[in-house]
Amino acid sequence: MTAPHTETRLARAVRMLLRYGVPLVISVGLCWLLFRGMDFGAMWATMRSECDFAWMWGNILLGIVAHVARAARWQIQLRALGIRSGLWELTLSIFGTYSVNLVLPRLGELWRTGFVAQRQDAPFPKVFGSMVADRLADTITVALLTLSAFTFAAPQLMSFIRPEETSAEPGEPSVIMALLTSPWLWGVLLLCGASAVWMLVRRPDHRLVRGVRKAVAGLWQGFAVIARMDGKVRWLMLTILLWGCYMLSLWFAFHAFPLTARVLDTYGFEALMVCFVLTSISMGVPSNGGIGPYQWALIFGLSLYSVPGLTRDYSAAFANMVMGTSTVTLIILGLFTFGCIALSKNKK
Repeated sequence: MTAPHTETRLARAVRMLLRYGVPLVISVGLCWLLFRGMDFGAMWATMRSECDFAWMWGNILLGIVAHVARAARWQIQLRALGIRSGLWELTLSIFGTYSVNLVLPRLGELWRTGFVAQRQDAPFPKVFGSMVADRLADTITVALLTLSAFTFAAPQLMSFIRPEETSAEPGEPSVIMALLTSPWLWGVLLLCGASAVWMLVRRPDHRLVRGVRKAVAGLWQGFAVIARMDGKVRWLMLTILLWGCYMLSLWFAFHAFPLTARVLDTYGFEALMVCFVLTSISMGVPSNGGIGPYQWALIFGLSLYSVPGLTRDYSAAFANMVMGTSTVTLIILGLFTFGCIALSKNKK
C-alpha cells in the first residue's frame, strides 16, 4: 500500500531537484568557470578605479522604470479579463517576482500569479494565463530584436564564427562552423522532428502529447487576450518603453567604464544591440536570476569588438559589476515588497 506513495514522493523529489537544483548547478558551474584563474584583487581594483558609479545609478533607475512599465502593461491584460488590480499592487508583484527568482528560479512567476489572484479574489488559471501572455510577448520581442541585431551585425558575427585569418590553415573552419555544418547535427535534428511528428499522429492520447497540446492551447488562449483587449496601442507603447528602458540601462552601464564606453564610440549602436540581445537570450537559461549566463553572454558580446586594453578580465569586471548591481537592487526591492505586504496584512 505504501509503494505508490513512495513512488509519488520520489517523483516529486526528482521534479523539485530538476526544477531548482539544475538552475543552481548551472549558475554555480558557470560562475566557477568564469572566476577560475581570475585575479579577484585585480578585478575589484578595476571596479573601484574604472567604474563611474553615477552612470550605474542611471542603470538602476531605468531598471526600476522598466519594472513599473511591465506592471502597467500587465494591468491592461488583466483588465481585459475583468480583473481590476491597482498599479501599485502589480508593481509590488513584479518586484517580488524577480527577487523570488533569485532564490528559486521560475517560482517568481507562480508567486506573482498567486499574489494577484489572492488579492483580487480571481481564478488562478485566468491570472496565470495573462502572465503567460506577458512572457510570450517578451519572447516575441526578444526574437524580433535578435533578428534585427544579427542582421546588422552579420559581418562581425561571421568573423567570429569563421575566422579564416586566425586559423592554422587557410580556410579552416572554426569549431562553431564545423558544428553548424556537421551532418550529425542535422541528422539528429531531423530524427527528433520526425519522432515528434510520429508521436502527434500515431499517439495523440499519450500523456506527453496531451501535456504539450494543453500547454500550447494555454499559451494561445493567454496571448489571444492581447488581440481582443482594449488599449492595444497603450499596451504596445508600454512594451516599447519597457524594452527601451532595458536597453538604455545597459547603455548607461557601458558608459560607466572607459573601455566599454570606447566600444560604443567606436562601433556605435550595433555593439550595444548585440550585447543587449545576447544578455536577453541568456536570461532564458535556467539559473538563479541569470547569474552566470548573463556575465558569459556580456563577455562574449564584448569579445566581438576589438578595443585596445579591453581584455577578458576587464570585460569580466564590467559584467560582474552590471550583474552585481542588478542583483543587489532586486534584493532591496524584494525586501521592500515583502515588507509592504506584511504591513498591509497587519492593517487588515
